[in-house]
Amino acid sequence: MARIDSHQHFWQYNPQKHGWITDDMKVIQRDFLPSDLQPILQKNNIDGCISVQADQTETETEFLLELSDNHDFIKGIVGWVDLQVANIDERLVYYNQFKKLKGFRHIVQSETDSEFMLRPKFKNGIIALSLYDFTYDILIYHYQLEQAIQFVALFPNQKFVLDHLGKPDIKSGEYALWQTNIKKLALHQNVFCKISSMITEGEWDDWKPSDFTVYLDIIVKAFGTDRLMYGSDFPVCTLAATYEAQLNITTMYFSTFTNLEKKKIMGDNASKFYGI
Repeated sequence: MARIDSHQHFWQYNPQKHGWITDDMKVIQRDFLPSDLQPILQKNNIDGCISVQADQTETETEFLLELSDNHDFIKGIVGWVDLQVANIDERLVYYNQFKKLKGFRHIVQSETDSEFMLRPKFKNGIIALSLYDFTYDILIYHYQLEQAIQFVALFPNQKFVLDHLGKPDIKSGEYALWQTNIKKLALHQNVFCKISSMITEGEWDDWKPSDFTVYLDIIVKAFGTDRLMYGSDFPVCTLAATYEAQLNITTMYFSTFTNLEKKKIMGDNASKFYGI
């Protein structure tokens, strides 16, 4: 099976639209397009990628779909649609025609409402997703995990994937509460987890591979090797390391696992989850 990078981004940089890219992130204050990523994937024997939204507009979804039409290595799109609108079914009927559009994401980590995912209108949107077999990427910080546990329990048949391990506070080295909640979340068999963005949750300029071992130990024990998938979070990962360096953290950690387990984590699970 193919090796898949399950999480990366493209954008045409705009300071207003991409306000989250602050001045301490100058290295990514530029355009990132398929021509930037494709040679890196080829160099690292990665066959394809899942491109994930970075801007909360339908224009973003259309932008990613256009890129995927022109580049075969883009195997799937996780777009954005307003899940709270009254005509959500109409929007999903429209998007259902695009084969490479696999699912949607909302940037819940930026929402100030601690109950955002439990809003009736948002829940109605998730119900609609399942009718069209669309996936949903959960993007939250570690302190939002308790809400996520309540959220996924409401939708046992919806395919969920937790982005970036739920963003544990790797910089501080704290993981006790995160571990407790990850275990609870992983009890829901319809929830997968992306091994991505660890490197940017730690110290950008002062990290070593062993900083991430305890977090990897915890998610492997919680999710097993059938529900984990590798993702680079390119180009955001370049804030802290090269593509090769962040990939090496994952490949070295799993180097003693069986070939079958490694194949699952490096591509098969993503292919299964996103229907590639």
